[in-house]
Amino acid sequence: MLHGCINDVVAMRDVLLQRFGFDSSHVELLTDVPVSGSLILPTGANIKVALNRMVDKAEAGDVLFFHFSGHGTTISSLEPGQPFRQHEAIVPCDLNLITDMDLRQLIRRLPKGSSFTILSDSCHSGGLIDKDKEQIGPSTVEKIIPSFYHKPKTIPVATIVECLTAVPTIVQGVAEAASTIGSLFSGIFGKDVSLKFLPQLEKDLLKSLDENEGILFSGCQANESSADVAASGNIGGKAYGAFTSAVRMVLTENSGELSNKQLVMMARKVLKEHGFQQHACLYSSDGNADANFLGSQQPNPTPEEEFFPSQ
Repeated sequence: MLHGCINDVVAMRDVLLQRFGFDSSHVELLTDVPVSGSLILPTGANIKVALNRMVDKAEAGDVLFFHFSGHGTTISSLEPGQPFRQHEAIVPCDLNLITDMDLRQLIRRLPKGSSFTILSDSCHSGGLIDKDKEQIGPSTVEKIIPSFYHKPKTIPVATIVECLTAVPTIVQGVAEAASTIGSLFSGIFGKDVSLKFLPQLEKDLLKSLDENEGILFSGCQANESSADVAASGNIGGKAYGAFTSAVRMVLTENSGELSNKQLVMMARKVLKEHGFQQHACLYSSDGNADANFLGSQQPNPTPEEEFFPSQ
């Protein structure tokens, strides 16, 4: 079980409202433990409904933001000829995975002139939008020993399958009949299943995004874990996600405008100074790498979503 996810999204909501001037009516929290402003569980279906609603309402000039703090996983590719390729996914509270394909298709629907920033504090989050343009990516992992207890946010897909097949009654019947992971997820979640598990994938879903589509801040590289730090021994006695905390620290200590690239580089430095082995990454076009984080030069950014499932 993770402990810092709710603290992460509540704190990030405050950053959006106080630092960037977002309208509170445009900020939506989905948590699996009741907190102020959160009434909807972060199931796979609920997260996708909220994200699609956000994109449907978007217009040119709008700034869209999706912050996720929770478990991440990887799934082997179903694509012909690419048996060793891995797809990254975030893990909602009902284990109905949201994969890089789902996020890729969502970003493709953005109206011209709008921007969509994803900040994922989860394991294997590098490559979540499957973007070829990597601005800040893999680097040599140094042997650093943190001075406090932390837990990785990874959960193997085999463990997810084991949890799903352990559910009694109708779900167990579906599990017994399923011959593949895809058929298991499709049988359990039906129309709400990830695009990755659809039997017939449109060719467009297998193509990478154009380099100017979407901005991804990942808490770690695709082959790394993101840390969830326990409350014991921490200043303030609160649990938190290491990457979200690093981003918040950078924004707090730097009141001026920061580019996306500057924010990730400074967050990387904070993570290293605090003994974390994960390496934050940035995936975006050259122009978006140099653009201000959340288009902070714009007076009225709208709308954004925040979600978190903890396990």
